[in-house]
Amino acid sequence: MTKINFIEFSGAEHSIDVDNGNTVMEAAIQNNVPGIDADCGGACACATCHVYVDKDWVGKIGEAEEMEKDMLDFAFDVEENSRLSCQIKVSEELDGLTVRLPEKQF
Repeated sequence: MTKINFIEFSGAEHSIDVDNGNTVMEAAIQNNVPGIDADCGGACACATCHVYVDKDWVGKIGEAEEMEKDMLDFAFDVEENSRLSCQIKVSEELDGLTVRLPEKQF
């Protein structure tokens, strides 16, 4: 199990133990983390699972692929560390990963 930390826009924190192989989005949905809508169910076809990856973790999760970068054009308030949580696969190397949620999802 890998611990993922979600921080809502309001500052509320959720630390969740996640099975490796799941995505960060799946972990949020399965544990009712508010602020992750995931309208497309993880198909990288919307931007409603947008998160900000804590800067200490940006280099550890790998770079976004082109399709994800294109979908981020539809996300609210995109920043340098923005990612779609459906595209971040959980592994032991991500134990302690912290992601922050935007004010809203489109």
